[in-house]
Parts: sequence; C-alpha cells; structure tokens
Amino acid sequence: MVLFQIGFLTVTLIDLIDLLLVSWLFFKVYIYFKGTRAGQMLAGLIFLMLSSFLFNAFGLSASSWLVNQFQTVWVVAFVILFQPELRRLLIYVGQTRFFQRIFRVGTSRTILSIVEASIQLQERHWGGLIVIQRETGLRSYKEQGTQLKAEVTAPLLVSIFNPTSPLHDGAVIIQNDIIDAAACILPLTESKMIDPEMGTRHRAALGISEETDAIIVLISEEKARISVVEDGRIAHISVDEIGLLKYLNDRMFIASGD
Repeated sequence: MVLFQIGFLTVTLIDLIDLLLVSWLFFKVYIYFKGTRAGQMLAGLIFLMLSSFLFNAFGLSASSWLVNQFQTVWVVAFVILFQPELRRLLIYVGQTRFFQRIFRVGTSRTILSIVEASIQLQERHWGGLIVIQRETGLRSYKEQGTQLKAEVTAPLLVSIFNPTSPLHDGAVIIQNDIIDAAACILPLTESKMIDPEMGTRHRAALGISEETDAIIVLISEEKARISVVEDGRIAHISVDEIGLLKYLNDRMFIASGD
C-alpha cells in the first residue's frame, strides 16, 4: 500500500511502520545515554543519518557521499570510544521485568540485612561501599580484596566498615546471599561531568557501575546519607530506609557470573 512518493522514493505503510520503529529505538537509546559523552556523540550520529536520508531523497549525490564518509567514521569511533556504555546498554536490554522477577540476587533476608546495615552506618557517620553483583562477573575485583565467603548479615557489614577495622577501606562485594570479599579496590570514574566535591567512594561507585551492571549502595561518611548508584549514575541520593528497601527489591536478581 503506497502512501506517498518523494521524488524516486516511494513510501509504503510498511516503510512508515519501519521508520517509526527505528525512530523509537533511537529515542530509547538516546534517553539511556542522555547526559553522558556518549549521548552527545549519538546525537551527532543521528543527525548525520538524517542528513544522509534527506540528501538521498532529494538527489544530492555529492552531499550524500560526503555525509556517508563521516557517518562510517562516526560509527567506528562511537564503538571504540564508548565500549563501557555500549556494554551497559546491552546488559540493560537483557534486564527485563520478566527475568528480574524470576532470577533474584538473593533472599529478602539478604536485602533486609543490607538495608539494616546501611541505616546503622548512616546513624554512626561511618562510610560504606556495598557492591551487589548481578550478571557481570567481578572476579578481578574480588581477587584484589580479602576473601570472606560469609553469609550476609547486618552486624558483619557494620563491623567491616567500622573505621578501626582493617577491612573498612574499600568495597564489599556481595553475590547472591554471600559476602565474597571485602576491602576491594574499585576503578574510579573518568567522567568529567560529576560534582567535583564527590569523594573517592563516590568516584569508585560510579566507576564500577560504568563497567558492570552491579548495584552499589553508598553511605557517605561526611554527609551521613545513603545513595544508590547504577548504570554510571547516582540513581537515588539521600534515600531513606523504605526507599532503599523498595529499590533493592525491584532491581535485584540472581548473579550468574564470577
């Protein structure tokens, strides 16, 4: 079924549906990357693709050829420069509600222990960095820390982050119902768009969330507030007990990697 024609280009109902689907896909990807360096470059790539389409539609062959050359370089550069962001996007696509409800990171007791420990750390003005592993393996970071292989409990988490504890300086990594390791050193974010007042814990939380799909619960020592970091962003700042419990219940599912 032909809807209309632009020069040599005939547009059918199937073409229109196809265009709407592609537009919706680009919109979703742009929203995901919005506010990041990748988002700015993606906007440029979309502009080049639209320009190429319009030049072809109006028969501007020279302009179309020039834009196509830039478009090829832009795509290759985008893939090379933003590998972590693309990896997070692919992980995000696979994280549907269906799988989240079937495959959970741990029992409700584990979630309650994390929440209880976070509140106690907040009340005592003790800093804490709790990394909850999901699909992406964290073996390299666990191996750099102190192996524990202990059941997740609030008292244990609080004791680890006690300022007098030899394990307090670093992150705790939890997989399912087990604290795999403590005093783990995490990569710091290289983003230039973060608040310069953020300390090492915030930068480490953002860094690991940029490279993996982990959920990070961050307890600020100076401001005594709880934040949740995910997908390279601080998802919630100054979250309370109920908010943290709801967020973890909604987002956590079984970790299959190492």
